[in-house]
Amino acid sequence: MSGLLAVTDPADVREVLRRADDFEPHNALVSVTPIGPEALRILSRARFALPSVLASATGERHLQVRRVVAKHFTPATVAGLAPRIRELTLERCREVDAALDGGARSARASGHGPGEGAVVDLVHELSRHIPPVVMSELIGSRCPDLDTLNRWSRDSLELFWGWPDPDRQLVLAASAAEFYAWLRDEVEAHRNGDSLYAALHRAGLTVPEICSLGYFLVIAGQETTTQLINIALFRALESADERGTWGDLAREGAGPAYVRRVLAAESSVPTWRRVAARDTVLGERHIPAGAEILLTLTGEHGMDAGRTAYTLAFGYGLHRCLGAGLAELETSLVLEETARCLPNIVLAETNPSWTRLLSFQTPDRVLVTRRAS
Repeated sequence: MSGLLAVTDPADVREVLRRADDFEPHNALVSVTPIGPEALRILSRARFALPSVLASATGERHLQVRRVVAKHFTPATVAGLAPRIRELTLERCREVDAALDGGARSARASGHGPGEGAVVDLVHELSRHIPPVVMSELIGSRCPDLDTLNRWSRDSLELFWGWPDPDRQLVLAASAAEFYAWLRDEVEAHRNGDSLYAALHRAGLTVPEICSLGYFLVIAGQETTTQLINIALFRALESADERGTWGDLAREGAGPAYVRRVLAAESSVPTWRRVAARDTVLGERHIPAGAEILLTLTGEHGMDAGRTAYTLAFGYGLHRCLGAGLAELETSLVLEETARCLPNIVLAETNPSWTRLLSFQTPDRVLVTRRAS
């Protein structure tokens, strides 16, 4: 991308993320396309503000906030969510199964062949229903209507990491303002209790600071995990015949290794940004102060990479994603449970459209049908 210095070698990417004093995160959440004045007025009316708190912050304040948030994402807490993730997945698989059966019956009744017309979108019917519920229960916040949350999340990702024209920015800004207003009310309502927002209040964060953290936590905590599940489902079904992947995933404990292969090859967050704080050197390259850097987190290793190749998918060092373990667990369990519950599904569309933003990607649909018997 014009204006960004690409760093693709995994060793160099790790070095940039390790050297947090030389390569700062202040541009991580800055909109890729400058937001125009009319769209800014929409955001201003909603008191929309995103002060640096976690992903784009540095220093002692960043570490203080990170410690507070980390208490809600401990390995023990995440592991304890496994039964709930399985329960939610099984509920959705039953809905998918019923929809496939219903579609097949309708096709037969109308005189078409068995199974014709029985197509279900796993993005709409399965993956998007699980991470939002898990995240809301984990942080102790309400979960908005899923259709609304999905729109808010995707619109915000496009506004900050896409290339919308001025007219499109107005639509996206209105959606972001709506999301922010809901979030502000939620943050204000949680001044006491055990929720993450209450803990941040007690830690001395202002409402705008908590909203800034919550704005991207809600998106990253559910939308990017949903996107990862979409990719993993699509690739597993795509290679079902040549590798037997789908059947293999039905085995207990088979999910994590496959998910790590996906993370190494094609994560939902393929790139991230940094800015050089001073003149410095990376390998043999001179990096001038102020240089905007685009880091390739995934895709340089391939699907058959070694065991540690996936680790950059969630960043590295002081800013490594606190929800990495949760995202891996959710994706692994959704794959395993879906492969067990729906062993005979196959892709009904092999070349779906994808959403591809600067730092986010996902297939827009994962259409499946029953395998012809």
